[in-house]
Amino acid sequence: MNTIVNGLQWGDEGKGKIVDFLTESADVVVRGQGGNNAGHTVIVGDRKYVLHLVPSGILWPDKRNIIGNGVVLDPVGLVEEIETLEGQGVAITPDNLLISDRAHVVLPYHRDLDAAQEEARGKFAIGTTRRGIGPTYSDKATRCGLRLADLMDADLAHELIDVRLAEANQIFTARGLPTHDAAEVMKRVAAALERLRPHITNTIPVLHEAWQAGKEILFEGAQGSFLDIDFGTYPFVTSSNTTAGGACTGSGLPPTAVDRVIGVCKAYTTRVGEGPFVTENEEIGDYLHGLGREFGATTGRPRRCGWLDIVLLRFACMVNGVTDLAVTNLDGLDEREEIQVCTSYRIDGIEHPFPPAEREAWNRAEPVYESHPGWRQDTSACRTWDDLPEAARAYLTRLATLAGARVSYVGIGPDRAQTILL
Repeated sequence: MNTIVNGLQWGDEGKGKIVDFLTESADVVVRGQGGNNAGHTVIVGDRKYVLHLVPSGILWPDKRNIIGNGVVLDPVGLVEEIETLEGQGVAITPDNLLISDRAHVVLPYHRDLDAAQEEARGKFAIGTTRRGIGPTYSDKATRCGLRLADLMDADLAHELIDVRLAEANQIFTARGLPTHDAAEVMKRVAAALERLRPHITNTIPVLHEAWQAGKEILFEGAQGSFLDIDFGTYPFVTSSNTTAGGACTGSGLPPTAVDRVIGVCKAYTTRVGEGPFVTENEEIGDYLHGLGREFGATTGRPRRCGWLDIVLLRFACMVNGVTDLAVTNLDGLDEREEIQVCTSYRIDGIEHPFPPAEREAWNRAEPVYESHPGWRQDTSACRTWDDLPEAARAYLTRLATLAGARVSYVGIGPDRAQTILL
């Protein structure tokens, strides 16, 4: 069975753990979009692994991992990540990690363009991680980007970069920033490209061969549905399609290859960076941060926190075609006496079951809550549905009814074993 795993909120839902959990029965794990602005934290025993570009399946022996054509890849960042994993005892070879030669490349000037654009936005800044992701996708869309296949020919790459820098350097000069030189750009990425060269190939036939052979393929989404360039809280979004459709366009496998979509959400809501957040609650944030939770895997920034937002969840289940829900961090609510769930937004006196497209409407949206009793028990040792407190089971059942998808997985801690399969 081929499965897409997608985040249903603003990212950081615990997708890495769910992918890691599902990889035991998978043969191939594919990452199809995003860049190293995304981070997955996976805990195995007493070991913590932070992954940015490498699929979570790398932590299992004998699994094939593929970075697809829809990813924007920082070669220096990827090599650093590989070396960190190798230092933790993870073997990475061309047998277990392949990289699409069609993946677009994040180059040093993309990072500087990202920072310059964010500064120029002023009060309209969107909270980018400044890792060059947006400018790389922009170059891809305007057809002046470079793919890994282009960089395999040093002379061609130098020429293409030189053409791109003619415009980019005008921007840097106008803003009083240092300019870039094509030869220097190539020099800065040359060693990383040589390290990655054995992994780079046409991954599309590899995936189709696996599909036709009946291998089980797991598509690992990055970020979350409300960072999707089309369906998210625009303009506070990323530059790729983070919803289920992005798994197909970012890998080269068709929709007919997909059997199910697992949507991952927390039992509450979090967000990193700027943008609307209707259920944001300072007291909940302080509580979760006090527990040592909710700090970004990539940036280290404390995440904004709030009650579960069903308006978001309901819409995300629709656009992703979610067949199964994986609810993580249920144990984060263990000590709460009362739990709120936002079932709709009230905007100008009218209740809305789905999120608005009008950006100013977010500023007028008020959450409409229903209240649930907490369970005031430690759930971290629960291993079956029946082990969970009755109030926790009632909360999850109501969540599923409101979202329109069944709960199939429940996370009650960071470890692999702390996952309840229904």
